[in-house]
Amino acid sequence: MAISSPSLIPSFPHGETISNPLKPDTSNPPNPILQISKCTSLRELMQIHAYAIKSHLYNQKDHSFITKLINFCTETPTTSSMAYARHLFDVMPEPDIVRFNSIARGYSRSLNPIESFTLFVDVLEGGMVPDHYTFPSLLKACAAAKGLEEGRQLHCLSMKIGLDGDVFVCPTLINMYTECEDVDAARRVFDRILEPCVVSYNAMITGYARRNRPNEALSLFREMQGKSLKVNEITLLSVLSSCSLLGSLGLGKWIHEYAKKHGFCKYVKVNTALIDMFAKCGSLDDAVSLFERMRCKDTPAWSAMIVAYANHGEAEKSMLMFERMRFESVQPDEITFLGLLNACSHRGLVEEGREYFSRMVNEFKIVPSIKHYGSMVDLLGRAGRLDDAYRFIDTLPIRPTPLLWRILLSACSSHNDLKLAEKVSERIFEVDDSHGGDYVILSNLYARNKKWEDVESLRKVMKDRRAVKVPGCSSLEVKNVVHEFFSGDGVKSNTHTKLHRALDEMVKELKLAGYVPDTSVVVHADMDDYEKEITLRYHSEKLAIAFGVLNTPPGTTVRVVKNLRVCRDCHNAAKLISVVFGRKVVLRDVQRFHHFEDGKCSCGDFW
Repeated sequence: MAISSPSLIPSFPHGETISNPLKPDTSNPPNPILQISKCTSLRELMQIHAYAIKSHLYNQKDHSFITKLINFCTETPTTSSMAYARHLFDVMPEPDIVRFNSIARGYSRSLNPIESFTLFVDVLEGGMVPDHYTFPSLLKACAAAKGLEEGRQLHCLSMKIGLDGDVFVCPTLINMYTECEDVDAARRVFDRILEPCVVSYNAMITGYARRNRPNEALSLFREMQGKSLKVNEITLLSVLSSCSLLGSLGLGKWIHEYAKKHGFCKYVKVNTALIDMFAKCGSLDDAVSLFERMRCKDTPAWSAMIVAYANHGEAEKSMLMFERMRFESVQPDEITFLGLLNACSHRGLVEEGREYFSRMVNEFKIVPSIKHYGSMVDLLGRAGRLDDAYRFIDTLPIRPTPLLWRILLSACSSHNDLKLAEKVSERIFEVDDSHGGDYVILSNLYARNKKWEDVESLRKVMKDRRAVKVPGCSSLEVKNVVHEFFSGDGVKSNTHTKLHRALDEMVKELKLAGYVPDTSVVVHADMDDYEKEITLRYHSEKLAIAFGVLNTPPGTTVRVVKNLRVCRDCHNAAKLISVVFGRKVVLRDVQRFHHFEDGKCSCGDFW
């Protein structure tokens, strides 16, 4: 930058002018420091900086002025503003750790967060000593960049200089490890804190929730209460997220009462999290009731309700909620449209989904994410338009991820299109050949089409590549305790538990009502029909439903959460259970909710 260029002469906001900055009015010159707070762009800041130099109102040793310039650049960092902040720092005759901390804070929120670590090495070589404000910014940068190795080095340095137990450093250490997916290391940091405060608890609880370890998050929450630590809204947001993951409606309702009692329901974010929790725990009515009572509804709140309706198969209500949102002049965001696209996908509304995608891009100028593209692939795939889905992925403006191809692979399985499935699998294996589910889907398709040699060959490849199939797991809450069940429990066991005997009796009653096990779901050539039936019987969702029927009063709704997609046989069985045993069954699988009542499912058998 040539700071003597006339283009850098400032034009000050709020109507203030300077008659000739090159020959300033020395009688009443404007104070450059005061002008910084009025800046609206980096260009204006550069003009103020240039004016201060030209008018000799700036002294290079005046750290307060340069600090304000750097702080402006790092407040909402862009590539240009961070480059200018770095330039300001580099030309300082005596840079110090305070100015570096500001630069590091900006990098931690920028598109290139790890750059702060590179600069930090130079700072250390220059003899500067980091303080307890240095590490939080650097650790946040490592968390954003998934820089686990750099984060470990920072941890070692913080221990070396005695700051690893600092109240500012510990929470960011915990956050760094959890964001880099080393939750156990985060817990070791937490356990070393002699008297953890609410911020440290929040960091660990949030880490557990984000890494899908809700039971441990809730355990820490109970520990907080035992120590009479005062929770805040951050605590509640993470705890509600954990309830959502578990499908723990009872605990979620208790937290709702706790939030009302302690005044947390004044926060829109807490109410939005409660809506999300109620919806994900299967109680759509509670979510709707809370939403309608909210006085202040922002975009996330409206979006949460749109997503809730979508996941429960209420596509029309989801779309109506969007119209209400627009009538209230609330601007939609990417989550809003993700909910709408999912709503259309769950009901096979292809043209409506395409219209929403078009409006998102053209009317609201929202750049689609991988999730939006995935919803479009799912929409086309479920509707049987597999070739359209393939072309959609193949012509994207970004490089397709394995996730997009996996969505199409699942659709190929649903529509028994082996030829396209082989083609899609090749695209997946080019990028990632370690995901067990891909091999299972393709193997099942081979088996369904009696290609047993291909089945054996693929299983051998799967074994050689050490690709592991994720076991089916279902959970439900009874008397505030969450119970988990895994598919296959009891198949090869010599001991038959009370639950297995109850499930056996349940299946007998279902058969009297017309249930015929769909053994085509089990594609093992070496199994006879009886063995296939036993395998089907002990699927995790059947075990969970049986446990719910056995351990709750008659008429109680049974709410089950499954980690995979519900199979066709379990879906048929659940419909009959709702009739024979007079129970409403709410089953949340990895894709959506199924509400079984009076022999019917809310999905209309389209899932």
